[in-house]
Amino acid sequence: MATEEIQFSGVSTTSGLSVADRLDNEIASLRDQVTSLKRDLALQTATLLTSPSTHHLLQQETSAAKRSRSAQQKTTHSHSRTQDLLTKADEQTAHQQRCLYRACASVTAFRVRDPDPRAADGGAVLGLRFEVMYKARFLRPYYVMLNRPYAGSRRLRVHRHTVPQCIPLPGLSARHLPPPPPPPSPSRTADDEGEEDEATGKKQDLPMFVRALRRELVRYHNRTAVIGDLRSEAGLEKKPRKEGVEVPIVDISAADAQAKQIRVEWGDGRSGRLVISDDGDIVKMVAQGENGQDREAVRQLLGGSVRVEEVVRRLGDV
Repeated sequence: MATEEIQFSGVSTTSGLSVADRLDNEIASLRDQVTSLKRDLALQTATLLTSPSTHHLLQQETSAAKRSRSAQQKTTHSHSRTQDLLTKADEQTAHQQRCLYRACASVTAFRVRDPDPRAADGGAVLGLRFEVMYKARFLRPYYVMLNRPYAGSRRLRVHRHTVPQCIPLPGLSARHLPPPPPPPSPSRTADDEGEEDEATGKKQDLPMFVRALRRELVRYHNRTAVIGDLRSEAGLEKKPRKEGVEVPIVDISAADAQAKQIRVEWGDGRSGRLVISDDGDIVKMVAQGENGQDREAVRQLLGGSVRVEEVVRRLGDV
């Protein structure tokens, strides 16, 4: 098909894409604009409703409607709408207060009673609630339940949790919440017991355990988020594929449960593996083609990038 010029939304574009591909790209772009406008409208509406001046005007109108008894029938509809706006304003204020609390108090402790009559420590359980944000939204909170199952000791142990399996919770618990040392054996000498106390008598550090666990949760979600950004910039997330790319990337996905390895596949059959650290630093990347290791593909994708966010920006500039 010969290259032709078509006018879309007042913008003239010339490329080798077919008319159907251009229409698909234009429709996808318009849908993104509609979604963005709806999001902006909801944000502006919430901002106006929670404004002190708007709330004051609504209260004044409600008070005036209550005083005008003679015109009650005429103002019934207006009064009802004002009450609806006041209710929505109160709900939005409560929502903002809850979001502010969740953002500032990212970890919350609370007490729970285990209904099991044979539960340890009389059923007393300490609950920890972890708040994590993902793409500017709060995720479902993660919970860790701690109890005291050791007789004669006040040391804590992880009882139940909702943390993903890819998070090294057992290792963090063993490091910061070690169990109590075993009772002294009569067959051991005093020197042996002293060495054992030094090895296993480490004190528990609950605040350090909480900080380490939340850091691991945030790191994990940051890694999964950056993989989503890579997919979006490569045109794999309902985004129109950019023109002028000879060999596009057809898939970007996590290669392991911890999202520390990223699988990259090109349209010509090449595949690569990008290894990142806990904090998103690029450790290594290897690409394989028909003739073995393809260093040129690595150079084209990374281009001297040190962090995976720089690779996202490079894909966005292509």
